[in-house]
Amino acid sequence: MISLAKIFNNNGKWLERKQNSILSAALVITLANIFSSIFGLWRERVLIKQFFSSNASQQAYEAFQVAFQIPDMIFQLIVMGALAASFIPLFSELKKQDEAKAFRFTAIVMNYVMLVFLILSILAFIFAEPITGLRTGKEFSLEQIAIAVKLTRLMLFAQLFFAISNFLTGILQAYQRFIAPALAPIFYNLGIMLGTIFLAKYFGIYAAGLGVLLGAFLHMLVQLPLVWKLGFRFNFDFNLKFPSVKKLFALMPPRLLTVGVTEFQNLAMGFFATTIGDLSFVVLKLASRLMTLPIRFFGVPISQASLSFLSEESAGENRAKFNRLLLQSLNQIAFFAMPASVLLLILRVPIIRLIFGTYNFPWKTTVLTGKVVAIIAISITAQAMVQLLVRAFHALKDTKTPFLITISTVAIYLLTAYLAVYEFNLGVLGLALAISLTAFVELILFVILLNRKIACFNSKEFWWSQSKMLGASFFMAVFLYLPFKILDEVVFDTSRTIDLIALTISTASMASLVYVYFSVLFDVKELLYIRNILQKFGKWREAIEDSSEVLLDSSIENKEV
Repeated sequence: MISLAKIFNNNGKWLERKQNSILSAALVITLANIFSSIFGLWRERVLIKQFFSSNASQQAYEAFQVAFQIPDMIFQLIVMGALAASFIPLFSELKKQDEAKAFRFTAIVMNYVMLVFLILSILAFIFAEPITGLRTGKEFSLEQIAIAVKLTRLMLFAQLFFAISNFLTGILQAYQRFIAPALAPIFYNLGIMLGTIFLAKYFGIYAAGLGVLLGAFLHMLVQLPLVWKLGFRFNFDFNLKFPSVKKLFALMPPRLLTVGVTEFQNLAMGFFATTIGDLSFVVLKLASRLMTLPIRFFGVPISQASLSFLSEESAGENRAKFNRLLLQSLNQIAFFAMPASVLLLILRVPIIRLIFGTYNFPWKTTVLTGKVVAIIAISITAQAMVQLLVRAFHALKDTKTPFLITISTVAIYLLTAYLAVYEFNLGVLGLALAISLTAFVELILFVILLNRKIACFNSKEFWWSQSKMLGASFFMAVFLYLPFKILDEVVFDTSRTIDLIALTISTASMASLVYVYFSVLFDVKELLYIRNILQKFGKWREAIEDSSEVLLDSSIENKEV
């Protein structure tokens, strides 16, 4: 294992660089997420090309998507339940005192988490068939159940690698090393593609499952050398009396319940979708994948990068700085998420055709997926903001409030989805409506309860900034719709890929310019964020290495926090 350190030679030093600000960290995560998302969409295109040529292959592909649910549920419950329960804040706190204690704390938590994870995985492996039968609807065939069972068992092994890998991610982020964790998903998607391309002719849909296994291993492998170099060594330590371990486990139950309720929602969504039939599960998954792009590009990077900084500020007496940092991050999320929502809403069909293929992806499925995307796109900003608000509660070491909010929103989702599917026969569009409605309710609850806790949303400047960005997005939509319709009907032949690309790029570019114009007109201060990124683009190494700028204060022009 000592040889692992040798992997980091002079040509790989950039992987080790510390990000000292939210701006630099978010930049790293955003760039990596862009590439990861490109690979992720490319992965889906490869899978669709391989498994959408016949009705049987389409059903096999849907079974592959369904098979993810149980392994993912176990992973989310056990691993993310531990990591999200203030692991990074507690690790960071210990690291300042004694690095050796911080690593020991990690090893102890890993041991218990992996033990429980293995027990649940073995049970899921044994009872995969009855579990799959119970969680799928009447339109999910016996053949699909058989395929899903085999793939579920296979992908349980992949989650073992993910479990280890996510602890490595937690360590690296606590050290403010974001590059290697950000690269890991790229290698994951690459593994799935390689498995599908080279093994499909031998194993059919199971090649995709083998690709998931390979991708999960690569996800872990890309992070392991740096964690090793930082000093972490795994050992079989099960000391429950270690103070920080007790503190983490005390924080875990609310988080575990929160994740459990969320996963129950996902299982319910799967049941509703497989009850509807007509590849509704696939449609919903692909639409959600497109919807998550803006969240991954803007919501997750800023939120993820903010956690360690918010955790540091929450420990101090300067609560005003914590509040200001939070509001600035929310404004920056909204600045990017709102126009992204508009683009997906109006350009949904050409985007779907470009990404998933004009020939392999049927037109009927394209139109239906587009309608689902349109409905979910409305809630993109809400979902992106929630990513940060959850982390704000975690930085304050409050896991109970997010749990209560999750309980409420899941109950609303289940009720809405049930009525949409069984009472109003809205099909998969009803499930999309339930997702958007739940997202807005969740955002409202987070804002109200966080404001009661720390009075952070009393700033008129914050709400005025949000209003200006919403106004700019509205005019963007107005000036985008008409040119798009004219160009689509009169100028471009969208049956040709080159015309489809030209239509999408030209209209999206015009819309972006309109958004920037009205942002300037309305004096949206978040434009300064883009300016600073552009300034740092030519000096990306310095920006990644040691940017001193934390966040731009929307209320104080050209000043740093």
